[in-house]
Amino acid sequence: MFIRRMNIAFGSLRAFDAAARHGSFRLAAEELNLSPSAVSHAISKLEKSLGALLFDRNGRSLSLTQNGQTLHKHVEEAFSHIRVGVTAVSARQAQLLRLHTAPSFAAQWLTPRLADFLEKHPGMEVRIAASTDYSRFAADEFDADIVYGKPDNDSLVVHSLGREVVKPMCSPKMAEKIRTPEDLYGLTLIRSSLKAVTWEDWFKANRMKAPEAVGMRFDRSFMSVQAAADGLGVCLDSTRLAERELASGRLVAPLDGRCDNLVYAPHYLVYPKRNAQRPIVAAFARWLIGELAKDPAADLEPLVRGEQDSPVG
Repeated sequence: MFIRRMNIAFGSLRAFDAAARHGSFRLAAEELNLSPSAVSHAISKLEKSLGALLFDRNGRSLSLTQNGQTLHKHVEEAFSHIRVGVTAVSARQAQLLRLHTAPSFAAQWLTPRLADFLEKHPGMEVRIAASTDYSRFAADEFDADIVYGKPDNDSLVVHSLGREVVKPMCSPKMAEKIRTPEDLYGLTLIRSSLKAVTWEDWFKANRMKAPEAVGMRFDRSFMSVQAAADGLGVCLDSTRLAERELASGRLVAPLDGRCDNLVYAPHYLVYPKRNAQRPIVAAFARWLIGELAKDPAADLEPLVRGEQDSPVG
């Protein structure tokens, strides 16, 4: 059986559907924001492609032929399916946040709080992917990213997630061996290889000579924090990323009040400017910064509704 291949423009079918429903080229043109002649031309082109007359044209009167009625039944059904699909996808996208994030921030701080965000925003869904690679957003895989280190990209909205305090932390048992900063020299120092703040920085800030870089080394903060809580050594990390271990008593800061801590602002919420008006992105930004602003050490003001750039640095 031979079937003729036809290239029928979607616009011609839209014009046909509108004219069939209204019984008028003029009313169809008003609905589609076109001229009546453009609608007429589109339908004539469709009739030529099909080799069939679709409308009886009697002066200003317009009615479907038998072929027109047959075609419109299927076109109307097809457009109905398309509308359902478009509505489902757009509604789902409006309620779905595709978030990329730095692994330790996700594991140690964000995930334990997600239930609060979802409770305050019923119907919304969050999908999280964690890695140290920045999201480039070019393939539209993610709506927002929480990154370690401030990105230099004018196409992004950038929100600082505030200051973090970095200090030595260890298990309570190991803390019994630490009375002064000098006591650290005889202990295993856990290092995070991807951190901008190092043990060398801490010893320098406390006017001490750093020991040789030996001991345990991890490439993720959450692994360093876990290792310290398990009694494997002393980690130097953010109290924000260790807040659960500190709150439970699995970690303590043995030198509080006896040394200088380090303070820096490593994490940023970023997203393309085109996403700034998406309700779920704006809602997540407000919630995230509002949660962080509860920590006085963060020195972070709550995000103002509609604000796109909060202070960074």
